[in-house]
Amino acid sequence: MNYLFSKRDLRRLIIPLVFEQALAITVGMADTMMISSVGEAAVSGVSLVDMINMLIFSVLAALATGGAVVTSQHLGARKRNEACRSAKQLLYTVIIAGVLIAILAVAARVPLLRLFFGSIEDDVMNNALIYLMISAVSFPFLAVYNACAALFRSMGNSQITLKVSILINLINVVGNAICIFVLHMGVAGVALPSLVSRAVGGIILYILLQNPENEVYFVKEKIHLEMDVIKRILYIGIPSGIENGIFQLGRVLVVSIISGFGTIQIAANGVANNLDAMGCIIGQAMSLAMITVIGQCVGAQDEKQIRYYTRKLMTIAYVATIILNSIILIFLNPILSLYGLSQETTKLAYILVMIHNGCAMLMWPAGFVLPNMLRACNDVKFTMVVSIFSMFTFRIGFSYLIGVQMGMGAIGVWIAMVIDWIFRIMFFVGRYLSGKWKKLCLH
Repeated sequence: MNYLFSKRDLRRLIIPLVFEQALAITVGMADTMMISSVGEAAVSGVSLVDMINMLIFSVLAALATGGAVVTSQHLGARKRNEACRSAKQLLYTVIIAGVLIAILAVAARVPLLRLFFGSIEDDVMNNALIYLMISAVSFPFLAVYNACAALFRSMGNSQITLKVSILINLINVVGNAICIFVLHMGVAGVALPSLVSRAVGGIILYILLQNPENEVYFVKEKIHLEMDVIKRILYIGIPSGIENGIFQLGRVLVVSIISGFGTIQIAANGVANNLDAMGCIIGQAMSLAMITVIGQCVGAQDEKQIRYYTRKLMTIAYVATIILNSIILIFLNPILSLYGLSQETTKLAYILVMIHNGCAMLMWPAGFVLPNMLRACNDVKFTMVVSIFSMFTFRIGFSYLIGVQMGMGAIGVWIAMVIDWIFRIMFFVGRYLSGKWKKLCLH
């Protein structure tokens, strides 16, 4: 078999993606620590808007994924010109989407915050409005950055995205430190560095993609929309966007359920979420790699390589996830001691992390990496329907049933999460084994 990706190719793709994911989580923790020095109203305002931001980010990322799938398929088919065409149309699509979302967010900023969070205190609202306004300006830049990063990954070149990610995160952290501690800009001091870093990242990747020596590059031409190409991108992007958006909305609803359990459970849940994210770093990287690798196999119309690389990437994901989460669980007590929590909160956080990271070793890759294989095979509607049904029925419905009605609190919510995983795995593994995805990608 003439393999599309050598072991060296896979290492060059996956290793930078792992570091990129780890960097994002680490910088996110640093940002949270710096924001906390501004005051409770600022922290509350930023945390509320970040829930909306995550919803928007997931939609923009889904559009980028749609473009990456189409471009990867063209590259696998050795159709470089088609790949470049799809790349340019992806750029137009995300810019339009980013600008429209930004305008909507600014125009409807007050109703939007009221819709999501009801009546909030005036000082929290004022901080949230400032943060949302500045964040909205960054949406078009973020859209361009996501799209360009996805295109580099579709070429198997994740080293570029890692280098740019290091730069923009450095700008963000240093900018936050200067604007918060030196200039005392409050919430604006948190938002402006994010805006600048996203603009810098988007512009740099855009400029790099104009180089015709790249396997995929932006051809210099007059702006024109090719609706047939855009439709292919949206065919993948829209279901993925709906799925991601519903997932983020579901997380907001779950947090609202936990918020009714009291301060101790809220704090334990927050700490556990940080450690859960650490345990999924490699899995998240493998999810991105799956789009590139399987997308190219689909373009080459090679079923054997689709199955071969699916097994290979899933094996890597499982081995790495088991090792990483085992390390976290072994050193969990010393790690939790760093947070300075009360004994009761620490004990609950310990249980929550044990539930998530322990089960993640067996379930997370099958529940969240494997679906990207199906998406790369154009099987996006199936993954969307399963994910949305499972989110509302199990993640949210059972959270209320077990957590609230049965009085198990945050532990009940996390048990509901595991039930959600089991349901997803049954359907995603079943779909893969059935081979129905072949009808959508092999013709």
